[in-house]
Amino acid sequence: MRLLKLLLIMFVYAAAPAAAGPLEDGVAAHLKGDSAKALHLIRPLAEQGSTDAQVVLGQMYYQGQGVAQDYAMAMSWYRKAAEQGDSDAQYMVGRMYRSGQGVAQDYAMAMSWYRKAAEQGDSDAQYMLGRMYQSGEGVAQDYAAAAVWNRKAAEQGHAEAQHLLGLMYSHGYGVPEDFSAAASWYRRAAEQGDPDGQFMLGCAYQSGTGVLQDDVQAHKWLALAASRFAAIDNKKLGEALKNRDALAAKMTPGQIAEAQKLAREWKRKSER
Repeated sequence: MRLLKLLLIMFVYAAAPAAAGPLEDGVAAHLKGDSAKALHLIRPLAEQGSTDAQVVLGQMYYQGQGVAQDYAMAMSWYRKAAEQGDSDAQYMVGRMYRSGQGVAQDYAMAMSWYRKAAEQGDSDAQYMLGRMYQSGEGVAQDYAAAAVWNRKAAEQGHAEAQHLLGLMYSHGYGVPEDFSAAASWYRRAAEQGDPDGQFMLGCAYQSGTGVLQDDVQAHKWLALAASRFAAIDNKKLGEALKNRDALAAKMTPGQIAEAQKLAREWKRKSER
């Protein structure tokens, strides 16, 4: 999600009038494949302290866009922007410390940089803080803190955080066990197209946990989850199909047809 956001920033700069400045011209050149011109325009700005230029240059090295991929160089430029308070850069420095890209893996440093971005309201960083508190990466495991940070991200519309907060309510991790609240958060994630949220909402309808039991709704959400898992996770795809098919075995043809219709309608609506 974050890399797509940074690419969008590049497109915004590229769409600006050419006369707006060298950064816009540099990004436009980069997106047109003129790497030499892009670096000629962007690197001096980055060296002069422009955080936007530093983030763009870091992104180019991180992705290998117009330059040889070099995580160490990406980290160097991200860090320069991060130390000036840029939340996008702070998130990326945290991400690279967590994964050990360009630096030695260091969960404590990842937590530190994620926190800086999270405290500025960055939802991706808030979500990652929640995950790390939940798993005890770089910090003592703390479900209550995990719930706090996941909620901050979830309330900003972060689908993965919404799904994770739903799980926390389902199991009583850091929050009181509340199946209705869990289903509500699963629904928010599901409506955004998050396959894990769709799967869990389908399971909730299948068992009547936190919602009224409804085979049609269960089939709809399980089928939608399966269609999204197909491209990313074969194990989860198998689980979604197994649940959907077990459900279908006890449904009437009319109920199955209705569920399939609802799934098609949801897809059409989400693609608008």
